[in-house]
Amino acid sequence: MSPTHLTTHWHCLDRAHVRAQQGQKLHRYLRDCVLPFSQHYQRVFAQAGLKADDIRSVDDLAKIPFTAKDDLLPTPDNPRKALEFVLKPDPAVLAKRPATILRALSRGKARVKEELDREWRPVFMTATTGRSTESVAFLYTQHDIKHLGIGSGRVAELGGRTRDDRMLNMFPFAPHLAFWYMYYAGIDRNIFCLSTGGGKVMGTEGNLRAIQKIRPTVITGMPTFIYHVLSEAVNEGLRLEGIKCVLLGGEKVAEGTRRKLAELCGQVGSPDPVVVATYGFTEAKLAWAECPFPVGHTPPGYHLFPDLGIFEVIDPDTGKVQPDGVGGEIVYTPLEQRGTVVIRYRTGDHIEHGLTYEPCPYCGQRMPRLMGRISRVSDFRALRFQKVKGTIIDFNELEHALDDLRGIGSWVLELRKRNDDPLDLDEIHLHVTKTSDQPDETLQTQISNLLHSQFEVRPNRIVFQTPEKMRELQKVGVALKEQKVVDNRPKPTAAPHRPPPAPPQPQEAKS
Repeated sequence: MSPTHLTTHWHCLDRAHVRAQQGQKLHRYLRDCVLPFSQHYQRVFAQAGLKADDIRSVDDLAKIPFTAKDDLLPTPDNPRKALEFVLKPDPAVLAKRPATILRALSRGKARVKEELDREWRPVFMTATTGRSTESVAFLYTQHDIKHLGIGSGRVAELGGRTRDDRMLNMFPFAPHLAFWYMYYAGIDRNIFCLSTGGGKVMGTEGNLRAIQKIRPTVITGMPTFIYHVLSEAVNEGLRLEGIKCVLLGGEKVAEGTRRKLAELCGQVGSPDPVVVATYGFTEAKLAWAECPFPVGHTPPGYHLFPDLGIFEVIDPDTGKVQPDGVGGEIVYTPLEQRGTVVIRYRTGDHIEHGLTYEPCPYCGQRMPRLMGRISRVSDFRALRFQKVKGTIIDFNELEHALDDLRGIGSWVLELRKRNDDPLDLDEIHLHVTKTSDQPDETLQTQISNLLHSQFEVRPNRIVFQTPEKMRELQKVGVALKEQKVVDNRPKPTAAPHRPPPAPPQPQEAKS
């Protein structure tokens, strides 16, 4: 049975059977792929006193130390540290395996050698965005590219897409997961797809011309950029009929974002589209999606692929695995990857309501799902508004609050320092575009009261901007990802280095 389709037996299993089969796959994966060929995990398992036979169930994962992004970053002593996570098989070991011998007898040595080369040789890469740390490359073999298509094909199939659809991929063209995931979704599902490269390649006008030319039923990209494209279409009075699905990735998607995008689609002649969010990260080489649901209803959670990887939700402070339904940090372990492989990878992402194995209320499938909002732990920031103490602000929730607010469209929250003095107090300047006829003063008061009641802060300035100025502030078509929170606080300059004073020289005694 093809692993691409959502009708495989995995999608009919209850929690106990899913985890039992995952445990079996995990044991084989560690025994046959990871431990024989991963320099990093050979060292980790040796230090922990573990062998592959010690890991036979999902619960046994807790015996394995976590992997974090810092583990992959280069150091002065090891500038190519990430390569230690790449599986590097010994041809002699592969040749002696019974499965390899049987394949060689039935297919011939030359063919099997070519098949093994395609399975294990890296031929492609994506990379982390490098926003908070240095960018890290993740290598793919042909085996991984096949599963990239399987995962993205499942996302398309989950959304009800068929070969009769036409897709416009507006993700930025770069060696990053989102662009290539949507590219391979079209390839796997045999759907016509035009990849524009986003604003940085074709610009807003180029993407609008592409929509008018191919009349897509699916548009996919970053929420902020799609909002700008659709807003420009409304301003120009264009008709973009036939859009059935807006598939989003790369940013958090608040309920207000879904509503605004659906409203814009309606204004250009495509009423009632489904607006679907995805969740993915470079280290997984996969992304997952919600199944379609009506705008305004409760999101069903991200439908996972239990045959391709294992999700855990842990307490970020203790590292202990949380029960189903309890929020915490997302941890991921693959079950099929070659190339770069990370085991028990701490994503730094927090899932609001944890994991569930209950059937989805919309599609009815028994897929494990991640439930609730996903937020970055690093988006909790300390700002100093008073001279005595600072204020911790969850910018994940702040973004949701602004996206959900009626009356404003796009926005940029700018962090500054009073008088541009790096040692002075922090300030918040909020730039917004209006989507209603409310007086400026009324909307300013509404925004200020919202932020004060929910986050105990008030913006120092609220500035209403034109759509053109907002595109400039968000760096639409300039940055790889459009910006919504911009930190323009000057950094304190380091004090000049002065050598320590020389020790006093002994003086000769006077006669």
